[in-house]
Amino acid sequence: MAVDPVLRACRLCWRQADLLGTDDITTAVQNGHQLFFADLFRSRRGKATHPGPPGQRPGPTARFGTAGTRPPEARQWTIFDALRPNTTTTPRPCTRCGQRPVKHHQAEYCYPCQPATQVTPPPCSKCGSPTDYYTAGLCIRCYRFSPLTVDSCPDCHAWGTRRGNNWLCEGCRAWRRNHPHLGTCGMCRQSRHINDDGICRLCRKQPLWLPDTARAELAEHVRRWGHQLYFADMFSGLGVRVARAAAAQRRRLLITHPIPPRHPVRHQQLAGFNLPRDLRAGREHGFPPPADPELVTYLDTCVTEHAARHGWDGKVTTRTRMGLHILLGLQDTSGAAINATDVIALSCLRVPVRPILDVLTAVGYLHDDRVPTIERWFAHKTAELPETIVTDLQLWFDVMRHGHTSPPRSKPRAPRTVQSKLRWALPALHAWAEAGHEHLREITRDQVLAVLPASGTPRHTMLQGLRSLFRLLKVHKRVFVNPTARIPVGRLTGRIPLPAPVDRIREALADDDPTRAAIAALVAFHALASGQLRDLQVTDVYDGRLHLGDRSIPLAYPVRDRLRIYLDYRAARWPATGNPHLFIHYRSANHIGPVQIEWLAHRLGLPTQSLREDRILHEVHATGGDIRRLCDLFGLSVAGAERYVAVFEPSDPN
Repeated sequence: MAVDPVLRACRLCWRQADLLGTDDITTAVQNGHQLFFADLFRSRRGKATHPGPPGQRPGPTARFGTAGTRPPEARQWTIFDALRPNTTTTPRPCTRCGQRPVKHHQAEYCYPCQPATQVTPPPCSKCGSPTDYYTAGLCIRCYRFSPLTVDSCPDCHAWGTRRGNNWLCEGCRAWRRNHPHLGTCGMCRQSRHINDDGICRLCRKQPLWLPDTARAELAEHVRRWGHQLYFADMFSGLGVRVARAAAAQRRRLLITHPIPPRHPVRHQQLAGFNLPRDLRAGREHGFPPPADPELVTYLDTCVTEHAARHGWDGKVTTRTRMGLHILLGLQDTSGAAINATDVIALSCLRVPVRPILDVLTAVGYLHDDRVPTIERWFAHKTAELPETIVTDLQLWFDVMRHGHTSPPRSKPRAPRTVQSKLRWALPALHAWAEAGHEHLREITRDQVLAVLPASGTPRHTMLQGLRSLFRLLKVHKRVFVNPTARIPVGRLTGRIPLPAPVDRIREALADDDPTRAAIAALVAFHALASGQLRDLQVTDVYDGRLHLGDRSIPLAYPVRDRLRIYLDYRAARWPATGNPHLFIHYRSANHIGPVQIEWLAHRLGLPTQSLREDRILHEVHATGGDIRRLCDLFGLSVAGAERYVAVFEPSDPN
C-alpha cells in the first residue's frame, strides 16, 4: 500500500482524521477504519495546501490555529455529491447582440461586441483552433454545453460525429488506436495517422469507389479531384455490399485471359490399408502442408476466378481455399485427382463441401467415387429378396437408369420414375418371395392376378410397376413370357382437389419473411406449379409481368409488392451472386443451380400443390367452370382442367 513519506500513513488512515474531527492519525485508527464510497470524498471548502507535523494531518494553515485546532466554522462533507442535481446551464448571452455567449463568465460582452476596440478571440485552450471561439477560452466544438451536437470527423471529414467521441467517427477511432503513428499521407500529403503503407484512412477508403485502380493513378486522382466523402459510421450493411458487388462485377468482366489448364497425373499410389482419417485431430494439431506448391497456386487462382464468376463472399472463398489445402496435404499421390468422398469427409471441419466440389469439377481434378443415392436406396429395398430375383431387378434397374444403346435399345428414365416403378412392384415381389418363388420365370398370370388389388389406384400402380419390369425382362430374354400382358389395368382413381385452409394462406401472405410471402403470393394469385417456381429466373419478371415460356402473365398488385420486397432482400443478402434463379438460399447462392422443390414447400409451410389447387378451384367457381379460361389462365391441358371442373357444382338458378 502506498504510504505518504511525511505522514507515514496511507490515504485510508489519513481520511479517518477528517471523519473523526482530529489531527492525530494514530488516535483516529485505534478502533478500525470507517469506509466510504469511491470518488465521493470531496470537500466544498478545499483542502490543506502544505503538510503538517509528522504523525499528524497537514497543517497549520489559515484555517487552523497555532495549536493545530480547527476553526470554529463548520465544514460540510459531500459524501453523496453524485446525487446532487447538475445546475450548470448554458453561458449567458451577450448583452449587446444577444446571440453569442459572453467571452467568459465575468464579462458582459462577446469578443465581436467589445465596446472599446475590436479584439481577436484567442485560440481554443483545448484543441488550439483559431476559429469558432465560443466562451471560457474554448471553441464551440470543445465547450461542453455548446449548441453544436453534430459535426464532421477531423480525420476523414465524415459528417455525423458527436462530442462524446471527441468528434471522431468509429472508424477513425479504431484507425488511431491501430495506427498511432502521425505522419504525412503518401496520397493527399496531409498530416494524419497513417498505416504501414503510409496511407491515411480517408485515402484508404477511396478504392471502394475506384476499384481496380493502381496506386499511382489513385493518388493523382485524389490530388486533382479530391476525396469522395461519406456519412460517419456507415461503412457496413447494404452500401458496402453493393459497392463490393459492383467491384466483383468489374473484376468478373476484366477476366479475359483463361488460366492455362492443368491435368491430374495418371499414376496413383494405392494404399495398402484404407484407414479412416481423424480430421478432428488434424484440426487441433495441424495438417501436413501440400507437397506441390505449384498445384496449390494453380487451384488458388482457380478458386479466385470461380468465386468472382459466381459472386462468392470472402468467407466462402477463404474456407474453400483452406479445404483444398487440407486435401492436397492429405493426398497419397501428389497431383492426382481428389476423391469426392474425401471432400465430403471435410464436412466435420465446417468446410463448404459444395463449393470445393464445384471448383474441382470445373478444373477436372475431381474423381467422383460417390455411390448415388438411388443405388443405395435400391440395395436397401431389395436386400430381403432372393439373389436370383435381385439379379433380374439389377438388370432392369441399370437399363432404366442408363438406357441401352444396342438392340434392344431404350432411353434412360428419370430417377423419380425408376423409384416409383420399383416402389409399386415391391409388394408383389415380396409376396412371391415369401411364397417360395426364387425366380421371376416362375411367375404366371394367375399369380399376378392373385397379388393385384381389386380395383382403384393401388391396382393401377402395382400393375404399371410389374408391367414395366416383365416387359423389359422379356425383351432382354430373362423371362419366357410376360405374365402381365392383356391384364386390364382399370380406371385410375384420381385425387379430388380440395381447398386449402384460408387462415394458413393469409398467414403465409402476411409473413415477415420476404421469401415465404413471395412464394405464397405467386402460388395463391397465379397458381404456379412447384417446377415453375423452381425454374423461375430473375429475368422472367419485368414490366409488371411474369414470362413463362410463351405465356405472359400480368402480375397482381399484391404480388408485385411482395416480389419487390423479396428482390430488395435478395439484392441485400446476396448482392454479387451469379445464380440467375429467382428463389435462392445461402447454399444455392454459391452456384447456378435451382433450389429443390422440397425446399420451396418447407419454406412455404404447406404443400405448393394444395395452394395451387385452391387457386384453380376459386377460378372454377368464379367463371362457372369455363375450361377454356382455365387452360389459358393457368396453362392446363383440357384433361387437367376437366379434373377441377368435375368437382364444380353450379348453383341453383332458382
